[in-house]
Amino acid sequence: METQKQFKRRFSFEFFPPKTEEGKAKLQVVRDELARRKPDFFSVTYGAGGSTQERTIDAVLNFQDQGISTAPHLSCVGSSKQEIASLLDLYKERGVNRIVALRGDLPSGMGGSAGELKYANELVEFIREHSGNHFNIEVAAYPEFHPQAPSAEEDLMNFKRKVDAGANSAITQYFYNVDSYFYFIDRVEAMGVNIPVVPGIMPVTNYTNLVRFSDMCGAEIPRWIRKQLEAYGDDKASILKFGEEVVTRMCEQLIDAGAPGIHFYSMNQAEPSLKIWDNLGLSDKEKIKF
Repeated sequence: METQKQFKRRFSFEFFPPKTEEGKAKLQVVRDELARRKPDFFSVTYGAGGSTQERTIDAVLNFQDQGISTAPHLSCVGSSKQEIASLLDLYKERGVNRIVALRGDLPSGMGGSAGELKYANELVEFIREHSGNHFNIEVAAYPEFHPQAPSAEEDLMNFKRKVDAGANSAITQYFYNVDSYFYFIDRVEAMGVNIPVVPGIMPVTNYTNLVRFSDMCGAEIPRWIRKQLEAYGDDKASILKFGEEVVTRMCEQLIDAGAPGIHFYSMNQAEPSLKIWDNLGLSDKEKIKF
């Protein structure tokens, strides 16, 4: 964790692009509420194979035009270099200066080409070739290892390839085991990686959804957390209170140990992330230990 302590801390929130007009209206309210906390940036996700491309672009440019620094997710699987280049040019023209570069996945059942770029490190390299140093490039990190990685060692090497290709910083998959983050940082530091690796944090709001998400992405829910959430059944208030306490404590441990910020997976909700934000005193950042 030693190298992580040298980096300036930054705090951010992630959204997914809404599908309906009602969802758009809700996101505007959530966005405005979170923007009042003056995070360093927002990010907006990108569906498998670019399946939400237009909605992602609309959300990003809407945020950006209202003076809110926004980082679009950009995946390479299923896209040509020309399509990616055109999108980079659009974002650059509209003042976007941060990209979350991901490999991505083809939508289920979608056949055809996987695109000209197959891996995230190739996408990072292409962004650098096309746009120089205009974009701050974020990449994904997996403290509990990518679910499709053939081995832990290969997963670490994949991460290093992205950094070597030109990534500036990384955001982790969410986790609830702090030791997994510390161990990951120790391993990549030993490999010579020296970029900020910001913990991704998922507030606990719904046990069923959390289990489904975690099973898909390989994020472990420690047994003691899982069993306690199971015990609450349909008692949503208790689930929210317990989740707030657990995640706040985890964030305190991360910040005290020198993590270079927090990235909140908001799920297009304001209150769960803001409760943790306020518990951590992030509205008064100068008082946080750096």
